[in-house]
Amino acid sequence: MADQFSEIPESFWGLFRSRNRQIYIDALLQVNEEYQYSNYYLSREICVQTLSDYFARRKVTLEQEDTEDDSDLSEPLSARILNWLLRTGWLRKVEDYGTMTVYIVIPDYAAVFVDAFAILAGEGEDETQVYIQNVYGILYAFRNDPRSNISLLKSALVNTRRLNKTLQDMLHNMDKFFTALLEQQDYGDLLQEHLDGYVEEIVRKKYHILKTSDNFYLYKADIKKWLGEMRQDYPWLLQVCERNRKLRGLEIRAEELENQLDMIERGFDDIEHRIMNMDREHTRYIRATVTRLNYLLNKEDNMKGLVIQLLNHLSGARTKEDQDRETERVSALMNLSRMEIISEKSLYKRRRPKQDFAESLALEEETEELSGEEILRLNRIRNRYSRKQIEAFILEKMKDGHLEVTEDTIDSPEDFEKLVLAYDNSVRKDSPYRVREQDTEAIDNGRYRYPALVFEQKKPKQ
Repeated sequence: MADQFSEIPESFWGLFRSRNRQIYIDALLQVNEEYQYSNYYLSREICVQTLSDYFARRKVTLEQEDTEDDSDLSEPLSARILNWLLRTGWLRKVEDYGTMTVYIVIPDYAAVFVDAFAILAGEGEDETQVYIQNVYGILYAFRNDPRSNISLLKSALVNTRRLNKTLQDMLHNMDKFFTALLEQQDYGDLLQEHLDGYVEEIVRKKYHILKTSDNFYLYKADIKKWLGEMRQDYPWLLQVCERNRKLRGLEIRAEELENQLDMIERGFDDIEHRIMNMDREHTRYIRATVTRLNYLLNKEDNMKGLVIQLLNHLSGARTKEDQDRETERVSALMNLSRMEIISEKSLYKRRRPKQDFAESLALEEETEELSGEEILRLNRIRNRYSRKQIEAFILEKMKDGHLEVTEDTIDSPEDFEKLVLAYDNSVRKDSPYRVREQDTEAIDNGRYRYPALVFEQKKPKQ
């Protein structure tokens, strides 16, 4: 890395200080696209033609740089941009004396920045999808390929950490969407901001890929199963160590491989934890959006909306004297002494008018009881299984009077319903067991999601 920094010319950083930096960045992205299409060989003529075609569809004004003279200003726009990028080191000329041709190439250090520009521009495949597929493919090859070595395992760990960082960046950038909610003062503008901003950037590009298409959960079960099998297969770990010693001359212990597998598994646990946090932030944002939309839609008719307008009006005063003067003027026009203006909860609640005794009896007589069919319909789930069946479902799975609910406990809709009913049955005094809830994350076996519960059989009373 230090050698690459030494190769960067000082003029290279001028792009970030230039007033034309967005034009140069767009030009670099176009050159890079044509660069890959042309098998990484570009002549100057092709570069000029590519930039001419791109900027002909856009109206841009290129301001004069400090390093440009009058001869540079007389050049066409595409040629000026290409000359500046060559002069500052973002592009480089390479002469092929065999064909007597001068090629335009992107230096290694500049390619790193161009890739970053492409990511910021939203180009390419989504990172979350690429990384999870990489981990899946690498672990499959490490488990089944007889030529695999520990470098594959390290690559899987790197990709797991990158996916964790991508999710954490998504989570940390949620605050900008909450800020945008408060900046919009019109119902239509807020709705457009929500659809074009949050839905487009988070839901469709990132959140949708993580949740709706089940990208992560599509590979999670297989990856966790492979990690457990590899960690428990100690003879196979010794074979991998021996293979590394023969093929690469590296002495590796089985404990080192187990440590790498443990770190990958912990990384996947962190991914699940961050996805849960994204779920919570997503729910908060949707709730805040609906609240803000309701406020903007009804602020003229809603008491809260009017109070907020009043407070915003008072806070807009420049000085303390102006604020006091405006408060006195408002108080002379409005009755601010009623508690309902400040809070929905009034200090004094009006009593309901007394009803005549006969009228109250008539109201009671008019109340109709539920029919037998309605009662059966409301309790159809409870009546689906007898209490004996529910208790047998738990007691048969117990070992030494103890059952810890895991991912393998539930594998059908009937088991899931029995687990819910067994939890409800545990609060009865005559229940043969009690439930203790663990302070861990909820269990997700790919089909169902439920809390981590521990069923303990009650001791018979003496």
